[in-house]
Amino acid sequence: MTVSVKSEQLAELIDPGADVERVATGFTFTEGPIWNQEGAFLLFSDMPGDVRRRWSERDGVQEVMRPSNKCNGMVYDAAGNLLVCEHVTSTLVREQPDGTRETIASHYQGKELNSPNDVITRSDGTIYFSDPVFGRVPGFGVEREQDLSFQGVYRIPPGGGEPELVVAEGEFGQPNGLCFSPDESLMYINDTPRALIRVYDVQPDGALTGGRLFFEGIGNGVIEEGVPDGMKCDERGNVWVTGPGGVWVISRQAEHLGVIEVPENVGNIAWGGSDWKTLYMPSSTSLYRVPTKVASARLPYH
Repeated sequence: MTVSVKSEQLAELIDPGADVERVATGFTFTEGPIWNQEGAFLLFSDMPGDVRRRWSERDGVQEVMRPSNKCNGMVYDAAGNLLVCEHVTSTLVREQPDGTRETIASHYQGKELNSPNDVITRSDGTIYFSDPVFGRVPGFGVEREQDLSFQGVYRIPPGGGEPELVVAEGEFGQPNGLCFSPDESLMYINDTPRALIRVYDVQPDGALTGGRLFFEGIGNGVIEEGVPDGMKCDERGNVWVTGPGGVWVISRQAEHLGVIEVPENVGNIAWGGSDWKTLYMPSSTSLYRVPTKVASARLPYH
C-alpha cells in the first residue's frame, strides 16, 4: 500500500490502494513542477544539477535549459508566460513563449533578495513569491552573504512594480511553499524549519491579513527526514504538502487525513494530466506520479 490513511475522508480524495509510479529517475534533486496542458508535459527543476527538464508520456525526459541559474519554483501566468525563481541570480524572471526574458523582481528596498523559491499567481495578475535563503547554500545555489536581515513573502501588483512585503519581518524562519484556496480568499504559506503552515485572509487589494497557525508538526524541520516544502490546494480546498514519508493531505479544517507514501523525499508537487487529476511528485532523484479522485484547485493558467 502506498497511501497511509489517518481518516476515512481520504478515500474521497485518493484510492487508498493507488500505486505511486516512478516515471523518471537519475537526477540530483528535483523541484518546481508545473504542468503545461497545451503541450501535455511537465516542467521541473534540478537545482544542484543546474538544469531544467521536461517530461511527457510521448517523449520521456528532455533537457530544456542548462545552465538554468539553479531555478526552483515555476508557474505560468494567464498569458502563458513562465515565471521562474532563480537561486543563482536571486531573481524572479518572466520568460515569454518566444524566449524573451525579463527580470520582474531582484531587490527589496535596495537590498538584493535572498533567493526566490516558490511563486504563484492570482486571477487578477498579482504575483506572490517566497524568499528564503536556500539559494545561498552550497549545492542549491551560490554561497554568499545575505543582504536582507529576514526571510519574507512578497507580492507584485498586476501590471508590475516593486515587490511589496506581505508578511512581517521575522514572521517566518524560512518561508517556502505557498498556495491559494480554490476561491483565492485564503493563502497558505509553510515554514520549512518550523515544520508548520500559516494561513492568511487575502484582501481585494492583495494584502494578507489575519495571519494564524493552520497546521504544525509536519516532521521536525530536519530536511533529510522530509519537511514542508512544495504545497498545493485541491479543488475542494484540502491542502497537500510535502513532509516526512511523502505528501501529507490536510483538510480545510486542519485535520491530517493521511500520507501519500513516496520512497524518496519529495521536494514539490503539482497536478497535471488532461483532467488535472494526476499528482506529480518530483523527489530527490526521481519523478513520481499518482492518480487522485480530485483535481487541482483551478489556477489562472488552467
